[in-house]
Amino acid sequence: MKNIRVSLFALALAAMGSVQANQPEATATVTGQWTTMDDETGQPKSVVEIYQENGKLYGKVVEIFDPAKKAALCTECKGADKDQPVLGLVIIKGLSKDGDDYSDGDILDPKNGKLYSCTLSLANADQLNVRGYLGFSLLGRSQTWQRVNR
Repeated sequence: MKNIRVSLFALALAAMGSVQANQPEATATVTGQWTTMDDETGQPKSVVEIYQENGKLYGKVVEIFDPAKKAALCTECKGADKDQPVLGLVIIKGLSKDGDDYSDGDILDPKNGKLYSCTLSLANADQLNVRGYLGFSLLGRSQTWQRVNR
């Protein structure tokens, strides 16, 4: 009977360890610089710096890799973002912490000027899951951004 209890205890510890291994590190944070990917080519497109301001998360474009697009303007954007340079543009706006994720904010696609609802979550310390959607989270697209390690 003692061997069964020891075996069950060992099994429970092993299961807890595998669950913890799949969770983001406790010290990992979504703030920092992240490399975005081009949906069409799969190539790195830009660097977005995610920062916290007044308890909300924001993200701005701090680098564009394609030299031909470094001077691009957000011609399709609306309001204050209209015709602003994409480089330096705040594209993630007002996300709030929701458990381990961030949501209740927007992400701007400078290519078409549209705002989408957004959620962010860490896959691990160096990968950020970004989801933009209209209405329901099922109707959207996701990307995984890579942390910039400089």
